[in-house]
Amino acid sequence: PAAFAAPPPGALRDYLKLRARLSIARSVVVQPTAYGADNSCTLAAIEAMGASARGVAMVTGDETDGELERLALGGMQAFKFRALPGGVLAWEKLDRMAARAQELGWFTDIEMDGRTLPEHEAQIGRLPGTLMIDHIGKFLEPVSLDHPGVAVLMRLVAGGRTYVKIASPYDSSRSGPPDYADMAPLVAALARAAPDRLVWASNWPHAALA
Repeated sequence: PAAFAAPPPGALRDYLKLRARLSIARSVVVQPTAYGADNSCTLAAIEAMGASARGVAMVTGDETDGELERLALGGMQAFKFRALPGGVLAWEKLDRMAARAQELGWFTDIEMDGRTLPEHEAQIGRLPGTLMIDHIGKFLEPVSLDHPGVAVLMRLVAGGRTYVKIASPYDSSRSGPPDYADMAPLVAALARAAPDRLVWASNWPHAALA
């Protein structure tokens, strides 16, 4: 989308050096928002890394079955639903797309302002398959643990098929590094509730900080 600049420089060789330093053996490449539903760069990165990499695509919901199968064969394991500027899939098409994803064995990766979770709890709760809530719920400002959006997040996690990605606390934090103290209570609460359904992600190359 025109409103988004290209991601910051992030050569694959640099990422692989970081991956080796962190002793990470496998990767999930998530389609950058700036590229919209043109997944060619992400597919190329997966191909370059071979069997150690998989991907998360962005889709409009209007793709043919053949196109979705092509993405799956290229290593995509999920689609990303971004309910924020730059998203390319409308809420109205989410249910159908999530159903189509089940035919491919995909999960649904949801990126939205966590403060709006109460407005969409019913729809999210009825989506089939495995769900991933991105960026610690991506509350676009720090919230207290009694916030209604946090309550919805906890209910989704308690349902047993929703995971939360622990990544980019800088999206929400106002206190900042190194400890992101205003985000720590939420992460700690999630860790107490469902440590086996938290997924760490580097968010490299940290486009929000560029």
